[in-house]
Amino acid sequence: MDAFYASVEQRDFPVYRGKPIVVGGSPEGRGGVVATASYEARKYGIRSAMPSKRALQLCPDVIFIRPRFAAYKEVSQQVRDIFRRHTDLVEPLSLDEAYLDVTEDKQQIGSAIAIARLIKQAIRDELQLTASAGVSINKFVAKIASDMQKPDGLTFIAPEQVETFMEQLPVEKFFGVGKVTADKMKRMGLHTGADLKKLTENNLVQLFGKTGHFYYRIVRGIDEREVQPHRETKSLGAEDTFPHDLTTVEEMNLELDKIALTVAGRLEKYQLRGRTVTLKIKYSDFRQITRNQSFPLPVGDLATIAATAKQLLLKTDPADVKVRLLGITLSNFADDAPAAPAQQLSLF
Repeated sequence: MDAFYASVEQRDFPVYRGKPIVVGGSPEGRGGVVATASYEARKYGIRSAMPSKRALQLCPDVIFIRPRFAAYKEVSQQVRDIFRRHTDLVEPLSLDEAYLDVTEDKQQIGSAIAIARLIKQAIRDELQLTASAGVSINKFVAKIASDMQKPDGLTFIAPEQVETFMEQLPVEKFFGVGKVTADKMKRMGLHTGADLKKLTENNLVQLFGKTGHFYYRIVRGIDEREVQPHRETKSLGAEDTFPHDLTTVEEMNLELDKIALTVAGRLEKYQLRGRTVTLKIKYSDFRQITRNQSFPLPVGDLATIAATAKQLLLKTDPADVKVRLLGITLSNFADDAPAAPAQQLSLF
């Protein structure tokens, strides 16, 4: 889906149409991060996970909107209903993204490109929203293709084009390669898939650990992962390694806001809530600790996740330390239990 949260807001509230809007963040720039920016806001350089203070600097007229996750979840289900007209093999990645395997398509259309066009048109006609699609022979290439012509795009990478496509791809465009890893690759002279392809599998493992096996295969267009509509999940989390050590609580809290946003989105994806929030900290000397807090009832809202992580951080005496990694994980799932009420903590 294209700028999903923001597009739903602009659809439901005409006053926002054509204007730079941000879902999430704080209109006073006091804290919080951008969940989604409309395309009008993106023209100013505003991006997801950006601090709201920076968004205000880039566009003083930007409009901040409190998220309506119940509305986004409802629309997401409507989109998935459209998907399932064509295949039961739907693997959601988040509220606004999914993999579809249309090898056996219900309507016997026989063309993945034609199916993608029909799905895009149905989303436009029935939901008044736009989506972008990537069509190819495996999950990795299709995922990258889906981002190439946003908004309202459709990109097809044919089987015979895959290896050339991967060779020409900048390393920062590889799905799963974050900014820190991309910077590390570039310092090594690895700028494109073709550069990665020159290295042996052992070389890649030595440089990047177990992920090196994945890089070796994917740069050759090999991805045998199946679309999995049902997966049992024991825990969900996210973490980030920083290009420079964090030295202040303010910096750490800002990064925790970003990580909590990712975790909350993943929980929405799987319709899960957990009773235990765990904070992971790795220091500049590679010492690593975890702290956790459990709740009597399962939680899953962004405010509670972020606030709990910050409270756990304070219990570690974060003054005068250098932090290179932070992570947040939810576990002890009970998706059939009543949810705990969200704490009244303002992050937006």
